[in-house]
Amino acid sequence: MATAAERQGVVKDEEGNLFIPASQRPDGSWRKARRVKDGYIPPEEVPVYESKGTHWSKSKPSLPPGLFVEDVSGSKADDTQQTIGMSKSAKKNAKRKEKKKQQQEPVSSLANALEKTRLDNQSEANEAKGAKVMTEPAKKLKNLKKKLRQINELKAKIDSGELVNPAAEQLEKVAKKHEIVGEIEDLELELMDE
Repeated sequence: MATAAERQGVVKDEEGNLFIPASQRPDGSWRKARRVKDGYIPPEEVPVYESKGTHWSKSKPSLPPGLFVEDVSGSKADDTQQTIGMSKSAKKNAKRKEKKKQQQEPVSSLANALEKTRLDNQSEANEAKGAKVMTEPAKKLKNLKKKLRQINELKAKIDSGELVNPAAEQLEKVAKKHEIVGEIEDLELELMDE
């Protein structure tokens, strides 16, 4: 251990007394010279106190018992060495980045799985189109029967005198009755064949 005379900022005068010389503060004012005892250690050089528990936790290995540094993969060893010197917030940020990476990896594998399923879904879609083709005539038949019912109701209103002055569109609709009846018969035959 260095003696007080060898310490930085401590000076010995002619009489052998130790003192810290006068110095200027950042604001421009001056500090007085201070006399110190033999064995004085400036506050900057005093080691930080460590309890026994802190000293023990620093000395114990960071790996679980029975696991040696050579057994750990290089990336894991690097991670533990990197996190030792980090602040608390830096460790949190590192964990967040790691989570983001892990979340992005499943997304890419999920995207690949979706591409495979799209092919399966396309075949299902083709089957569904076939089903739609079969239901389309039935749907069209239902719509045509509805139109025929509306035409009959409109014609009944005109005949009874409920509707005195029918619009040109209403007259056109009544005139198309024969076409709609023909389409209904064709669709019924088509559905019976299937």
